[in-house]
Amino acid sequence: MFCSTHSIDAHKPNFHFGSKEKSLFQSIRVFQPTLGNRVHMDRLNGSARLMIVSDLDSTMVDHDDLDNLSLLRFNALWEAYYRHDSLLVFSTGRSPTSYKELRNKKPLLTPDITIMSVGTEIAYGESMVPDTAWTQYLNQKWNRDIVTQETAKFPELTPQSEKQQRPHKVSFFVEKAKAWEIINVLPKRLEERGLDVKIIYSSGIALDILPQGAGKGQALAYLLKNFKVDGKVPVHTLVCGDSGNDAELYSVPEVYGVMVSNAQEELLQWHTQNAKNNPNIIHATERCAAGIIQAIGNFCLGPNVSPRDIRDFQKCKVDIFGPSHEVVKYYLFYERWRRAEVEKSEQYVQNLKSVFCPLGIFVHPSGGEQPFHQCIDSMAKLYGDMQGHRFRVWVDRISSAQIGSDIWLVKFHKWELSGIELQCYVTTVLMSLKAELPDGFSWVHVHQTRLDGSRAGDQTIWRF
Repeated sequence: MFCSTHSIDAHKPNFHFGSKEKSLFQSIRVFQPTLGNRVHMDRLNGSARLMIVSDLDSTMVDHDDLDNLSLLRFNALWEAYYRHDSLLVFSTGRSPTSYKELRNKKPLLTPDITIMSVGTEIAYGESMVPDTAWTQYLNQKWNRDIVTQETAKFPELTPQSEKQQRPHKVSFFVEKAKAWEIINVLPKRLEERGLDVKIIYSSGIALDILPQGAGKGQALAYLLKNFKVDGKVPVHTLVCGDSGNDAELYSVPEVYGVMVSNAQEELLQWHTQNAKNNPNIIHATERCAAGIIQAIGNFCLGPNVSPRDIRDFQKCKVDIFGPSHEVVKYYLFYERWRRAEVEKSEQYVQNLKSVFCPLGIFVHPSGGEQPFHQCIDSMAKLYGDMQGHRFRVWVDRISSAQIGSDIWLVKFHKWELSGIELQCYVTTVLMSLKAELPDGFSWVHVHQTRLDGSRAGDQTIWRF
């Protein structure tokens, strides 16, 4: 399950422009995160085994994949094998508002750190605690009012929507041919007014004006410097992108990089002219999240076979298993059973009962209780009821702790999409280590509560 053996004008390739070009590390002071930020960065006791830093649109999220299968494959891989000792970072050009809208539309996992607005905002954890030290750093030689005054002199610039405008990011749409004229003039004008800015042009139409110290690469370098201060630099870092505003990520020293197969010409051109001899940066043959999984295998960074790619866990045994893998495996079976993607076999039901304690209890969100085996019998009757329907199940934020010699406490969010109805349950499970079981774990107790804000479902149905 580890490493498998198996545009922009060509004469204007550099799409990062500023009044003074600097290396990624040259001007970054090491600001210590506030106490709230440090709590989120200290989720792991030591260095992360792997830190993935990924763009969202057309990288982690494939908008042409209406069933989100590539993203769901990544989700299962991450929650089963990486969540417990690794870090997930989303680095997006989206504003916080736009990012939250995407989360409501797509089955995105909860990242440990979110970099937004093209590297001008950093937030930590599910509650998205802002990094105020980063904001303070970006205030140097930056005045948004002056930027808007000077850009108003270019009628070719069409402002992007208000939700894309941020304190340290002024964003426009402009045609490629006209963009170069502006890029050649605007930085000098802003420098004359005391500012030090960076202009990033991407996707052949989007132009962002940022403080010189901002950008996706600068934000990542800042995070790595703070990890270094704490003695917790990730063992491996993998950066992932598809467009021009991701290019800085690949310039951060000592990272692995993947450009997904659907990467835009501007990024491929940057790679050809700046990093074609770097063996640690590859152009994947797979799209979006599938390309990220491919890179994990290519660089031998850890397990690279998603549990979603295993059709029958009875026939295909994995080398790595634990409470997280057990949770992911169960809910994959649950989804496939209801979609009729596995054989309707009594043996499957009996195998399921063998890993659930005969005396185990499921506590329903309504407060009622029912023995496991009755819940499993009820689920067995649902075979194929979602066949041909939009029905997916995934888990997020799995955490586990050994609380006894053979007892594990596991917590996670279970998401279930049925048509347009989305439900989320905060789930707590007690598991017991049993050597006689195929994967070693027996479910002893399950307790679910509704996550505030998730849409209502039928709470009379006993299934977990």
